[in-house]
Amino acid sequence: MKYLVQDKMLAIGDDYRIEDEAGRHAFLVDGKALRIRDTLELKDPDGRILITLREKLFALRDAMTLERDELRLAVIRRKRLSLLRNHFRVTLVEGTELDVSGRILDREFKVEYDGELLALVSRQWYRIRETYAVDVVREDSDAALLIAVAVCVIRMAEKEREGREEQEGREVPVTSGGVPGP
Repeated sequence: MKYLVQDKMLAIGDDYRIEDEAGRHAFLVDGKALRIRDTLELKDPDGRILITLREKLFALRDAMTLERDELRLAVIRRKRLSLLRNHFRVTLVEGTELDVSGRILDREFKVEYDGELLALVSRQWYRIRETYAVDVVREDSDAALLIAVAVCVIRMAEKEREGREEQEGREVPVTSGGVPGP
């Protein structure tokens, strides 16, 4: 089943709907503004919270946690020992690990478990610029979890890109002799 996500609405404080491929309202992402850390809630069409997505505070590496019924469901981190720059690992509370790899910022990536494709995230199916699809390949997969994973890795990759751009924007002043200034 494919789910349609309107990407332009991924700012904190904004709410946006996720539709299934038939155009029916399937999920709501509720952005919680004015929080110390990023917090989003993935809700069903009736407004019940299915998964809470939180930026993990005081972590050595950037991480986000997924919670269901106020209990930790998973932790998402960039996979450090990987040749792929856009590679994340999702560690579920029972120890199962999902791999997320591909071009995250381009919205072209996959979610796998032990080499088996669970979901494919892509813009190729849609002509609308800020839209991408989360195609849940396995029918017995937890669609809410896979959508939450997609939203988290995109947020994490965007924050990392913003941090790099800020660092690159801070240039060292150079004196007239070509020597870095104070």
